[in-house]
Amino acid sequence: MIKKCLFPAAGYGTRFLPATKSMPKEMMPIVNKPLIEYGVEEAIEAGMNGMCIVTGRGKHSLTDHFDKNYELEHQISGTNKEDLLVNIRDIIDSANFTYIRQREMKGLGHAILTGRELVGDEPFAVVLADDLCVNPDQGVLSQMVALYKQFRCSIVAVQEVPREDVHKYGVISGEMIKDDLYRVDDMVEKPEKGTEPSNLAIIGRYILTPDIFELIEQTEPGKGGEIQITDALLKQAKAGCVLAYKFKGKRFDCGSVEGYIEATNYCYENVYLKSQDTKTNKK
Repeated sequence: MIKKCLFPAAGYGTRFLPATKSMPKEMMPIVNKPLIEYGVEEAIEAGMNGMCIVTGRGKHSLTDHFDKNYELEHQISGTNKEDLLVNIRDIIDSANFTYIRQREMKGLGHAILTGRELVGDEPFAVVLADDLCVNPDQGVLSQMVALYKQFRCSIVAVQEVPREDVHKYGVISGEMIKDDLYRVDDMVEKPEKGTEPSNLAIIGRYILTPDIFELIEQTEPGKGGEIQITDALLKQAKAGCVLAYKFKGKRFDCGSVEGYIEATNYCYENVYLKSQDTKTNKK
């Protein structure tokens, strides 16, 4: 039903300078895979095969990663190193990758609007790659797609955060319609301390209906002078329905140094080592 996933990947990644001066933050490795590859795997698991990536200047390694490297593959052909490329080869064979450049950085809402030409007039997912979500039983996007099949409206992923951190996020309030699912009646981008409607913060997973594009076009710059997807979604919630889903799984803020280190340690212990054990047992 939902076949396309949009990856806004044009930002500068300033919190990781100087590393991101020459390397996109989406290409920073968690153990042996770049962040964006984890997001693409999550989208494929959820049944999507169209990966639409909004890029910017200096992001050529994103397009190179999801393409064949004939010289490298020739060099390691027939060696034990060839097995290291099996996963990325499977991804390249499983999905189509399209790209468009965001010429100006005007906020997440503008980045999503830039991807309109790639997405077309159909519901789609959005993944912010620096929010790494892990659930070995069912990925967050798979959970959200199942909800979309039932409710057919835009859905945002949320999690409870400490009150002292709420001002860093878009925040929702709403009526709980069943366990972990809320009908949104208010959304605020980075509220001032003491004014937050709840501690349910929006994280980087969305299912959006195509009418969101027109709502973004009608949205004036908001917090930070940027076009905020939160403001467009609030319009959608007031006119119809937007759901917020408290997802099952772990989320790491890999846009911060602390979250990046935590994600690396977790994935090394719980993903990488287990995959190595599986390979050893097969042999």
